[in-house]
Amino acid sequence: MISTVVFVRLHSLIKTAFLFCAAVVFPTIFLYAERCVFLGNEGCLLEDDNVLTAVEIVILFLVLYILARQVEYNLKIDRLWKLTSLREKEEMTTLEDVNVWLLQNMLPQHIAQHFTALLQSGEMDTAELYAEQHDNVAVLFASIPNFSEFYNEDDSSKEGIECIRLLNEIIGDFDELLLKPRLSVVEKIKTIGSTYMAGSGLYPDRRRMVRKENNWNHLYALIDFAMMMNDRLQTINKHSFQNFKLRIGINHGPVVAGVIGATKPQYDIWGNTVNVASRMDSTAEIETIQMTEATAEILIQGGFKKITERGLIDVKGKGKLRTFHMPLKRQDVSGDVGGRRATLENI
Repeated sequence: MISTVVFVRLHSLIKTAFLFCAAVVFPTIFLYAERCVFLGNEGCLLEDDNVLTAVEIVILFLVLYILARQVEYNLKIDRLWKLTSLREKEEMTTLEDVNVWLLQNMLPQHIAQHFTALLQSGEMDTAELYAEQHDNVAVLFASIPNFSEFYNEDDSSKEGIECIRLLNEIIGDFDELLLKPRLSVVEKIKTIGSTYMAGSGLYPDRRRMVRKENNWNHLYALIDFAMMMNDRLQTINKHSFQNFKLRIGINHGPVVAGVIGATKPQYDIWGNTVNVASRMDSTAEIETIQMTEATAEILIQGGFKKITERGLIDVKGKGKLRTFHMPLKRQDVSGDVGGRRATLENI
């Protein structure tokens, strides 16, 4: 049995040579050996029975050769199937990792974890609409009003490609700011042209903190983010010899957050809070942060000293609103943010 197992595992050429030798040697012995060797009769050849034996040996050789080739073929097929299976498994694992990475970059962390679990369980196609209610979310709209004046599609800008490349650099630098630990509570929502939309207070643990402790650190972080955005834009201006100006609107209140789209999911927030924040941006003065009265009261109580009343502003769809604003430019280099010393490292 052991010799048979060893035999079928040998290479086909070795097996062929071995069987060929056996098919030649054994018939020779049976056909030409003297009968005395086998039957005790001196001087005679083997009888016809030996010829039959030789034929049987040749047939055995052919059968074993075919069997050996079949076994070797099956072994090769099995190996190819195993290699193909491993390769497909690796491709599926890589594709799953890419999908998880995309979800984590497109969606907030807690929502990405929800959809990752659905993806791994195979329930992504049957998942229901994902939406959640938030009570105290701060919303920021930051726009570059004079970017439209800069944009052109002539030959010098390669039909607008160079302008978009510079805008991509600006947005990329804004995104990079959100990697700072103290800005982890700020979530980018989307960009609309040259307008950057972000929100804070969207994480479940942050919502509980606001309700229990009346903690508005996420709003303070959003103000800090606005200041950093302006600083980064000024740096880009120096390097690109441009004069882009930032204009920001902020509001806070209840919103509904959710994911829209199945094959191309997009996270977004809706509500009157978002609409008013957008209006605060569109009606704000250049290089200022405009906000509603309720938001200004929270910031003033939090120690922001450079907030001043702007007055009643005609807001589309809202009528006259009493608004406040604060300068985007830092007033000193001591670490103050808008007149309030930054203490956001503990967020």
